Amino acid sequence: MPIDETRACLCLASRRAARSITAAFDRALRPHGLRATQFTLLSVLAIKGPTRIGTLATIVGTERTTMTRNVAVAEKAGLVVTHRDEEDARQRLVGISARGRAVLEEAFVTWRRVQGELAAGLGAEAVDGLRRFAAAGRRPTMGAVS
Repeated sequence: MPIDETRACLCLASRRAARSITAAFDRALRPHGLRATQFTLLSVLAIKGPTRIGTLATIVGTERTTMTRNVAVAEKAGLVVTHRDEEDARQRLVGISARGRAVLEEAFVTWRRVQGELAAGLGAEAVDGLRRFAAAGRRPTMGAVS
């Protein structure tokens, strides 16, 4: 059995890369009191406006329960505000607070620097491939993976 082939496992490589990228953003954003997940949440809310938790989870690519926890942490920190959706009282809308917007704007310069450094380190081709893969939401079947 050529089990040594698993040393080149795309799943393992992508998980390691994701952890490394997240750690780089976390380190850089720490002085702003943010983690990468919070920066992403604030960015989405700044762009989209008040958004349902389920929609946020879909946009960010996480589970709804994880997003609910992330929103609770951000709300406790005063970065976001939540209220019931007038169209569906069972749903909560999340919006960026004035404090959240100020922190986001302050942290953006740092995010931009790290984004540029990581993109340069990965190279344009790898960055483009990563973005294409993420945008397509590809979930190849085992037969399609080579």
